[in-house]
This record gives sequence, C-alpha cells and structure tokens, in this order.
Amino acid sequence: MNQRMDDNDLVQLAVQLSTAAATEILAIRAAGFTVDEKSDASPVTLADRRAEKIIVEGLRAATDIPVIAEEEVAAGKITDPGAEYWLVDPLDGTREFAAGRAEFAVNIGLVRNRRAVLGAVANPLMHEVHYGIVGVGAWKQSPAGIMPISARRTPPEGLTVMASRHYQHDPALAEFLARYKIASLINIGSALKFCKLAEGLADFYPRLGRTMEWDTAAPQAVLQAAGGSTRTLDGQTLLYGKPGFENPPFLSHGLE
Repeated sequence: MNQRMDDNDLVQLAVQLSTAAATEILAIRAAGFTVDEKSDASPVTLADRRAEKIIVEGLRAATDIPVIAEEEVAAGKITDPGAEYWLVDPLDGTREFAAGRAEFAVNIGLVRNRRAVLGAVANPLMHEVHYGIVGVGAWKQSPAGIMPISARRTPPEGLTVMASRHYQHDPALAEFLARYKIASLINIGSALKFCKLAEGLADFYPRLGRTMEWDTAAPQAVLQAAGGSTRTLDGQTLLYGKPGFENPPFLSHGLE
C-alpha cells in the first residue's frame, strides 16, 4: 500500500477505477442481466456488484484509506471510517440502468474531516469522467481529451434546473420551485445532475427526497471544485459521517 499519495494521485486513482468500473458495467449491459431487490426494496444488478469489486479492491490495494461502499453496507459489512475515507457508489442510477436509460454513473469520493474533498464521477455511456479537487479545480475527461470545467452564474433568463427523474411528479418539488425564476427543468437520474452544474450547463439541483452519502460525496466534490456548492436547507455545507450514512434534503447551486 502507498500512504504517500497526494490529492492529485488520489483523484487520478479514482478516475482510473471509475473508468474500469464503467467498462465492466457496459459489458454487463451488453450481455444482459437480471435485476434483484435489496432489503430496502431498491434494485441491484450484477453490474453494481462487479463494479464495486473492481473499485473496492483497487482502492484497498493502492491506499490505506478505509472504504465505505454501497453494496458492502447493504450486505452488512460496515467499515469504521475514521477521519478520512472513501465513499463508493459503483452504479448510481441503478433504476435508470435497469430500465435501459442512459443516466447512470460511477461515484468515487473522498471524505476528510466530514467534508467531501475530491471525487470522480464516470458517465459510462458517454465515456466521460468528471473529476475535481476542492480548492484546486475540476475537469472533464472524454474521448476529446481533458478540459477544465467551471460552474456558471445563473443567466438573466432564469435557472436551468436539474431534478430527479424518480421524483419528477412530487408535488413538494413543484411547490418548492414555484418561488424561483426558471428557464427550464430537466429530469434525469443519478449524479450526472451535479456534473451538469459543474460543467456550467445548469444552475440548480434541489433534492428534497432521500439520498445516501455515497450518492453525493464524489459529485459534491466535483461541483465544489468547479466553484459550485451543495448545502442543506439551512445553508450549511453538506457534511459526511452522519448516522446511517443518510443525507438530509439539500440544494446544489452553480456560482452564486
């Protein structure tokens, strides 16, 4: 194990492993798969399990940093995190993946002293990875190369809002958004919503429903690295190490 990796090394490790997991996910999608149900009634597939194995083994081989991974937690294996730990969602957007949609991602984030400090979010179908280090910068790796990305200020015509596909008919969301000037509303699944904000293609992502820490650590780090923010409804930065790894409602913004 290498204990002397700096943050740039760590984020590159996350990029590498998220890309490897994305390749495995696409191979399983092409071959066909079944959908099982976890104890909380959420879906899980072979792609979730295989992708997690690649990531977890890779992180544990390369670093001494504890790893908290979604499917391990679901199976009852909960690692003591300490002050610094990885949070892994090997297939964020399993519902979309299982339904044959394009909106699924691979999330690998690093938490340090309760804050998301760096992360990588792979978009398997687009062969892209958004990644960043808070306080340093954010980038998008794609077949066209690597380019820096940054959040934007809301244009005069109003907010481009990203919202969850799963909660798109939630009356509470419609009521919440009624107070804002909105130019367009786009419903998609997974952490890719954060990436749209980080890339300056959207402005606001309100999440009033339930999420888990592995859903948000990597994309929150990318968004904050790009100049945006993710805060609880009382205006505090979304923090980690909460009971049961469960997040409260939050609001993600581009540049404010």
